[in-house]
Amino acid sequence: MAEPAALDRKHSLVIIASSLGTVFEWYDFYIYGTLAIFFGKLFFPPTNDSSGYLSSLALFGVGFSVRPFGALVFGRLGDIAGRKYTFLITIIVMGISTALVGLLPTYATIGFAAPVILIFLRLAQGLALGGEYGGAAIYVAEHAPDGKRGLFTGWIQTTATLGLFLALVVIGVLRWLMTEDQFRSWGWRVPFLLSFILLGISVYIRLKLEESPVFAEMKAQGRGSKAPITDSFARWGNGKIVLKALFGATAGQGVVWYCGQFYALYFLSSTLKLDYVTTYTLIAISLILGAGMLVGFGSLSDKIGRKKIIMTGLLLAALTYQPIFRGITRAANPALADAMDRSPVVLATSEYQGPLALAVTALGDAAKKIVLPVTHTSETDKARNYLNGRGIPFTLAPAGPDAPLALSVGGRVVRGFDAKAYEAALAPAGYPKAADPAAINRPLVVALLTVLLAYVAMVYGPIAAFLVELFPTRIRYTSMSLPYHIGNGWFGGFLPLIAASIVVFTGDIYAGLWFPISVAAMSFVVGMIVLPETKDRDIRA
Repeated sequence: MAEPAALDRKHSLVIIASSLGTVFEWYDFYIYGTLAIFFGKLFFPPTNDSSGYLSSLALFGVGFSVRPFGALVFGRLGDIAGRKYTFLITIIVMGISTALVGLLPTYATIGFAAPVILIFLRLAQGLALGGEYGGAAIYVAEHAPDGKRGLFTGWIQTTATLGLFLALVVIGVLRWLMTEDQFRSWGWRVPFLLSFILLGISVYIRLKLEESPVFAEMKAQGRGSKAPITDSFARWGNGKIVLKALFGATAGQGVVWYCGQFYALYFLSSTLKLDYVTTYTLIAISLILGAGMLVGFGSLSDKIGRKKIIMTGLLLAALTYQPIFRGITRAANPALADAMDRSPVVLATSEYQGPLALAVTALGDAAKKIVLPVTHTSETDKARNYLNGRGIPFTLAPAGPDAPLALSVGGRVVRGFDAKAYEAALAPAGYPKAADPAAINRPLVVALLTVLLAYVAMVYGPIAAFLVELFPTRIRYTSMSLPYHIGNGWFGGFLPLIAASIVVFTGDIYAGLWFPISVAAMSFVVGMIVLPETKDRDIRA
């Protein structure tokens, strides 16, 4: 039997090698998400700013949309051929497809070929990521001693946060060293090209790893599955567990994760109009504080259980997202918060259909913009685009009998759409064009962002150990990867697009939060009813 010290060295190598490679892979994926705000003008046909922004967010979501398919392809390979070689392949695909974005000509150079090629590269990224996470999490969990799976996999859970942190640091340094024109012209390519270097480091590290002992033992005993997809999803006993994991855990975990990190980033930069240095700095500080909490809650789940921590995080998120984001507005852009309180903007229109219809129409409107450039002709569309372009929050309301469209700012009313009249009405209201750096309450913003990260840590820290323990070894890679990547890829990955679409259409900067709130609440209810506690299960079965 190996000495404890030798076991510690072995376990440390497994954690470091798996985590470091996955950090690089998340970096590859998130540099696109972080730079999405630039891509509307670089790779898409020139339309209005809202359409370009939503198109870039939609393409960000495309990478997530194929993650479940990557989970099936690489999950099957991982259950048949092994964990090590599968997630070695995923990082090669991920690294190459990311680096090629840095070499891709823009729309101005090659026209519609630019977004088409970019879509294919994003699809490759999503497929690779669909196989990466499951392989890394399972590999670490199957090496972990009993009673420490939450702690060990907690390190894997930090990789997404650290990958985002690395992306923010690289982009922030480049933007600090370059002028705005240099960065927009060619500097944005550098983070993508760095993926060639990160890919080489990752492949070198992963080649040193050995196969998971649990998988190797199962193969030696001839207990492996010859048809893991069929065994995972065509047999109701296991398929039922997959559905429980999706709707009771990973869907809610996905929206909490992306709301707490990516949507918070978009909210600060696009909605509250903070400059990029301040935005990146505030987010980076909160990410550093949050990374340790991921390991902490993973370790805590070894002692008190996975389920109660995950469910508590979902409930807290659903109950407090609205006040937290309102607090962020007050702390980060107090002039905007004061203007909204003092002189609320109301757009009364004959197109108003009620709150539920507004949400549905917002998504449909966004989908049309993504597929085709849309020329807005109605007066309501012109007014909405003007207000969004100026960064003015507004509320939609039914039109009165005397005018099909009327803008109300405080006590002043402008009938119909007239840009000059709108500007004259808005000017005295004090709506700022950007946040005042001197007025930002940085400690309070960081504190609120860190609370969001605490929710992320509660739902995400224990989730890897929970999913590994939920499924048997012979189909574990396939079974756990699909609900994880549907929850994170579809519910979570499309959250920025869905939330931003609702905000753009309704004018309410907090309306988009109802999507993550609803999903988190759903997962809490379902999870409390149908999910078991898993922390003491034998994962060698």
